[in-house]
Amino acid sequence: MRALPTLFLALAFLLPSLAARAEDGGAQHGIAIFGKFKYGPDFTHFDYVNPDAPKGGAVKLAAIGTYDTLNPFTLRGIAAEGVGAIFDTLMVGSADEISVQYGLVAQSVERAPDNSWIVFNLRPEARFHDGSPMTPEDVVWTFETLKTKGHPVWRITLADVVKAEKTGEHAVKFTFRNGDNREAPIYVGQLPVLSKRYWEGRDFEKTTVEPPLGSGPYKIESFEPGRSITYARVKDYWAANLPVRRGSNNFDSIRYDYYRDMSVALEAFKAGQYDWRQEFTAKDWATGYDSPALRAGLIVKQEIPYEVTEGMQGFVYNTRKPLFQDPRVREALAYAFDFQWLNKNLMYGAYKRTKSWFSNSIFAATGKPSPAELEILNKYKGRIPDAVFTTPYEPPMTNGSGDIRDNLRQALRLLKEAGWSFKGSRLVNDKTGQPFEFEILNFEERVERIMLPFTQNLARLGIKAQLRLVDPAQYQNRIRDFDYDMIMNRWGGSFPPGNELLNIFTSQSAKTPGSDNYMGAADPVLDELVQNVVSAKDLDRLTMAARVLDRVALYGYYVIPQWYAGYFRVAYWDKFGRPKIAPKYALGFDDWWIEPARETATSAKKQEIKTQ
Repeated sequence: MRALPTLFLALAFLLPSLAARAEDGGAQHGIAIFGKFKYGPDFTHFDYVNPDAPKGGAVKLAAIGTYDTLNPFTLRGIAAEGVGAIFDTLMVGSADEISVQYGLVAQSVERAPDNSWIVFNLRPEARFHDGSPMTPEDVVWTFETLKTKGHPVWRITLADVVKAEKTGEHAVKFTFRNGDNREAPIYVGQLPVLSKRYWEGRDFEKTTVEPPLGSGPYKIESFEPGRSITYARVKDYWAANLPVRRGSNNFDSIRYDYYRDMSVALEAFKAGQYDWRQEFTAKDWATGYDSPALRAGLIVKQEIPYEVTEGMQGFVYNTRKPLFQDPRVREALAYAFDFQWLNKNLMYGAYKRTKSWFSNSIFAATGKPSPAELEILNKYKGRIPDAVFTTPYEPPMTNGSGDIRDNLRQALRLLKEAGWSFKGSRLVNDKTGQPFEFEILNFEERVERIMLPFTQNLARLGIKAQLRLVDPAQYQNRIRDFDYDMIMNRWGGSFPPGNELLNIFTSQSAKTPGSDNYMGAADPVLDELVQNVVSAKDLDRLTMAARVLDRVALYGYYVIPQWYAGYFRVAYWDKFGRPKIAPKYALGFDDWWIEPARETATSAKKQEIKTQ
């Protein structure tokens, strides 16, 4: 389970990049990490697509909850699922390279040797859906608007960009505060290009159900606010034959129907109400798909391996709350979470334990700190826990039997040190007499089976943890305003880590409504360590900086780490074709297509099953 998205981030945070420049300082067709491009200036398509994929057909997908706006770039409202597909960005990420971007609206880039500026040379043929050209003025207006009126994610991400200016008929120059933020050019490159002319006279910050003018491969065809939305492929899409778009966006129509929760959505899928879904629940994957359609081979279940950084998933403390400001309390409660028992009895052994903010990557801290890491850590002696220097972080472990008495004793020892003691059957504060009580906020009923064993173990410590189920819209509003004690959240990993960490760990993001700093981390040490990651000049220093940040963040006990799978779980009705080569760092559903003959056969068999 993860927090509901507040907007479609055209930033493509799962694949942020590092900037590189041509050896001669001239224009390049993309931006790459510390090295060479896989695809040269004359490449025709990505290897993981079928450049001759047939266009056509309709696909139905599911969304959960509701929506009330078609503008995904502001804090207000809940944006419609998929609405980001109507906007094009300056650059596009490659899903089979480690952080490389190639030109979409931008034909080429030029970059200062000291990383103080970058110029994007726009394609003259780039067009909005109404036929009007995408201009430097549109790019400058988009930047200025997102930085001043956009969602806080944009404001934080673009903080090091000082200005944007038109420098030629088709050129835009961005100037940076300094050259230390290696990713600043990349996040500028991931800007959507919005129409200045369209938005003039409209309030950008308000929610809207008026379809905005876009430029991407799809446009909004029809919608019922909060119930469904349908996108139609743009037949004369200006970028359809560009190398970064060939073989992608093959469906003529994409419709999202909204369901109350994932359990209802799963039943609708098995009934054939929509076509494709990604599964996040081990129990449902193991037992929830059994149906006549599955047994007849009409529904396909696949586990698709990947090399994506997993990031962090866990129970998240809101340290803005006085109850959770003592790290000993946060450390103690983790002893009540019995992952081994859960994985064995409720999750079919499907998961690995999360032990890092950069799980499944070279940036995860393992073992004792290396000499290079200690060189960084030594600067913070006395400001970080001593254990960071000597003891690798490990979340509390059990034998999976359900007997966690030793763990609970350890928890009580820490709680006693923090000033909590039993009074009768309740744990109370020694000074105030306040009982230890808090809420775990949740919007999805089916994950309560995972939460309940945790709350029951907390009850053995004299702690009352109440599960609070709210509707998705209320949940969205409350996490935006940090109005909760604890939530369950997943931060998707990025490879390599960079600017997105500013939105997760820094003091500024802790006080910015709508940021991803759900735990309220506001430590000057973390601020400095994040800057070390962002400003690292080579891969070795980046790796060391990330591992140091990982160690210190883990020993801050901001979350109780949970689990990850290491592969995508996908189920779909047998109507799709897929490229022979799967991308390493993405699921790549945008590159699938409809096989008409297969769709016809599946539809006929589906009708047979219904009449039986």
